Amino acid sequence: MQALILAAGMGNRLGRYTADNTKCMLPINGKTLIERALDSLDSSGIQKCVIVTGYKKENLIGFIGSKYKNISIEYVVNDIYNKTNNIYSLYLARDYLAKDDTILLESDIIFDGNIISQMIESEYTTIAAVAHFESWMDGTVARIDDDNNIVAFIPKKLFNFDEKDSCYKTVNIYKFSRRFSQKTYIPFLEAYIKSMGDNEYYEQVLRVIAALDKNELKAFVLTSQKWYEIDDVQDKAIAETIFASGESDGLSRIQSCYGGYWRYPSLLDYCYLVNPYFPCGRAMDEMKASFTELITRYPSGLNTQNLLAAKLFGLDDSCVLTGNGAAELIRALAPVVSGPIGIIYPTFNEYEESFCGKKIVSFTPENFSYTADDLIGFSAECNALVLINPDNPSGHYLNKKDVLRLAEFFTRNKKTLILDESFIDFCDFDGDVVDCDVKEGKSLLTQDILDSNPFLVVIKSLSKSYGIPGLRLGVLASGNKNMIAAARKNIPIWNINSFAEYFLQIIGKYQNDYAASCQKIAAERRRFKAALEESGLVTVFPSQANYFLCKIKNGGSARVLAEKLLARQNILIKDLSGKKGIPDDTYIRLAIRGREDNERLTMTLIPPPPRKTAYRYFSVSHRFSAPKRAKRAV
Repeated sequence: MQALILAAGMGNRLGRYTADNTKCMLPINGKTLIERALDSLDSSGIQKCVIVTGYKKENLIGFIGSKYKNISIEYVVNDIYNKTNNIYSLYLARDYLAKDDTILLESDIIFDGNIISQMIESEYTTIAAVAHFESWMDGTVARIDDDNNIVAFIPKKLFNFDEKDSCYKTVNIYKFSRRFSQKTYIPFLEAYIKSMGDNEYYEQVLRVIAALDKNELKAFVLTSQKWYEIDDVQDKAIAETIFASGESDGLSRIQSCYGGYWRYPSLLDYCYLVNPYFPCGRAMDEMKASFTELITRYPSGLNTQNLLAAKLFGLDDSCVLTGNGAAELIRALAPVVSGPIGIIYPTFNEYEESFCGKKIVSFTPENFSYTADDLIGFSAECNALVLINPDNPSGHYLNKKDVLRLAEFFTRNKKTLILDESFIDFCDFDGDVVDCDVKEGKSLLTQDILDSNPFLVVIKSLSKSYGIPGLRLGVLASGNKNMIAAARKNIPIWNINSFAEYFLQIIGKYQNDYAASCQKIAAERRRFKAALEESGLVTVFPSQANYFLCKIKNGGSARVLAEKLLARQNILIKDLSGKKGIPDDTYIRLAIRGREDNERLTMTLIPPPPRKTAYRYFSVSHRFSAPKRAKRAV
C-alpha cells in the first residue's frame, strides 16, 4: 500500500497564509497540514508516498525532503498548476497509481489519524470516505445505497439542496486498489482529459465510473471521526477549534466564537439559552415558503417593526422599540438612564458592559436569593435598578405581585426600574406563585401597567423565549414616551432584517403553539432537575427559567468539567468561574433542552461503578462512546 497526495494548488482564498507558501504548508495549531497527513500515513504503516506539487514546490520539497519518518517521499511536478485543476495533477501521477494499492488524498484536509488505518483495514478494496451532508457544505456530493455502494457523484452545480438529507459529502480521501486503478480509473481518466480538458476535478471521472453497471466503488461513511477541508481563513479558524491542541485550548476556542455552532453540527450546546420546542413546524414552513421574497427585499423601517411588536403584545406602538436582539436595546437605553445604576450579581454581562460609563452599585445577595423588600432597601443607593426576572444565571423568581410593588415604589420615588422579562414565559405555577399571576399572567408588559408606572422599562428577548436566536429580536417598552424617543435615537432605521420582520408579522397566529412550548419547558424542567440531582454530581438551585444554576459537589472544578464534556462528549456547558457574584469555581449553568438531549447529559454525569481507586467526576465520560458527527463536526 502506498499513498498519493495532491498538493499542487495555490490556495488563493487563504490570502496571506499562502502568499509565500504552498497550501499544505499551512500550520494548524503549530503543525502543518502536510505533516499531519504524513503522520497519519506513517502510523498506518504506509512506507511510500508520492506528492504532486506545483506552486512553491521548492518550499515543500525543502521542508519534507526525500524521507519523513518511515516514509520514503517521491515528487511529481505540475508546472502548469495555475492553468489546470487536480485532474491533471492526478493524471501526471497515473504511472505511480498503477503500481500499487493507493491511499489518495488531497493536501488541504485535516482529519483524525485513525481514518487512514480504518480505510486500509476495510474489507472493500476500493472506497471513498464520505460524511453526512450539511447545508453549509460545498463540493462534490455522493449518493449511496443500502449496501454502501456509491451510485452517483453529484457536482456542486447540479446538487439539489432539498435532497441533502439523503446525500453524503466526499471527504477527499480514497483507497484505490491497483486493479481498479489499472483497469478502470486510469483509462477513464485519460479518456476524460482528452475529451474534456485538464481544468477539471478528478471526481468527474468517478462520476462517470459510478454510472457503470459493475461499479466497485464503496462508501466509507465517517461517523465519530473528525475532519475538515480548509479553503479559506474561516475554515482555518474552525479547523483550529476542532483540532485544538488540548482540552483547555478546545474549550477556550469554542467559547471565543460566542455562537455560530451550526458550523459544528454535532455539538450539544447547553451554554446558550433558547426554546427547544418552538417555532412549531407550521410556523417554520410558513417562513420557508417566503424565503426568496424575504432575502431579496429590504425590510421595513423601525416604525413598522414597532407596530408589529406592539400588536404582538397589545401595546401602543409609541411605547415600543424593536431591537436586533435585547443587547441592542440595552445599549440604546444606557445613555438615557441617569445616575447610579443598581445591578444584582451575578447577572447578564450585557448590562454591566452597557452601563460601564456610569456608576454601578453592586448587590450580591446571599445564596442568589432576594425579596422585593431587599431590592427596595438596596435601591436607596441608586437611581435605577436592573432586575432580570427570572434572574440570569440563577433562575431566581419574584412573583408578579412583588414585582408590581417594586414598579410602583420606583415610580413614586421617580427612579427607573429596568425589568428584563426575557424568561418570564417559562414560569409555571408550582409552589408559591400567587393567584394574580395565574389570573392575569406573569408579565408586566401590559399597556395598563406601563401607563401607571412611567418609570418602568420592560425588556424582553424574543430570541431566547421564542427559540429564534438567529433572527435576533428583542422588545423594549415603557409608558415614558420621552425615554422611548431618546433611546430610539440610538438605533438605526433598518435594524431588523426581513426574516425577523416577517416572524413578527405571522407569529400571532401561533400563540397557542408558543404557550404549549413553554408548558413543555416547565414540565421538562421538573424532570431534568430531578435527574440532575439523582446524578449526585451537582446541587441544583430552584429555577423558573429555561436553565439551572448548579454547584458541583465535593469541590469539583467547573472549568475541568466543561473541558472534559466538550473534548470527550462534544457537550458545551457554561462555566461560571470568575463571573462577578459567583463565589468560587464550582458553579455552572445548564440550559434546558429537549428530553433526549437532557437524558444524554445526565447519563454522562452518572458516575461509573467504583474501582480500586476513586473516580473523580471528570472520568465518567470515558464510559460513553463519542456521539455520531456529521462532516466537519467537532
